[in-house]
Amino acid sequence: MRFVPGVLIACLFAATALVAAPASPPASPVSDALRADLERYEKNIVASAETMPADKFRTKPTDKQMSFSDLIRHVTMGDTMMCSWIAGQSAPKTPELPASSDKNALVDALKQSFAYCHTALAGVDDSKLGDEVPFFGGRKVTRAAAILELTADWGDHYSLMATELRLAGQLPPTARRQATAEGK
Repeated sequence: MRFVPGVLIACLFAATALVAAPASPPASPVSDALRADLERYEKNIVASAETMPADKFRTKPTDKQMSFSDLIRHVTMGDTMMCSWIAGQSAPKTPELPASSDKNALVDALKQSFAYCHTALAGVDDSKLGDEVPFFGGRKVTRAAAILELTADWGDHYSLMATELRLAGQLPPTARRQATAEGK
């Protein structure tokens, strides 16, 4: 058999193209991204609540901002409402979480709200992103807008929690993981 460089190059190119060929695109990339964000933010937000010392739960960065416990109550309520709207289902009935709730009750309620979101969002796909869903203030927005708002809220809330943790002398979960990875 005679060596033919052009044929060898063509075969290598074809093999590379087959190996590098992208898999078919996911059927619901937006909903899949939402569920990935849910995993990431749940981990960081719950870890933040667990990290904050109990005696710092009532502190506020400034007089006009929420206390750490009020922020957890806000996230808990927001998760439940927004995940139900996005999923197109009624929000579960949950007991009132009073402002005087202790750290354990707040962390438990926070975990329950994220558990509900996992269940509610499990069946969401991209086929109805343009449908209208209820939203705060009695408004209606598209399901896509509600998804974007929910993930933005998680980022905003984690950012505020990270700031409050630093003010309390604690490292936020993401900074703690980075410090551990760097051997600090």
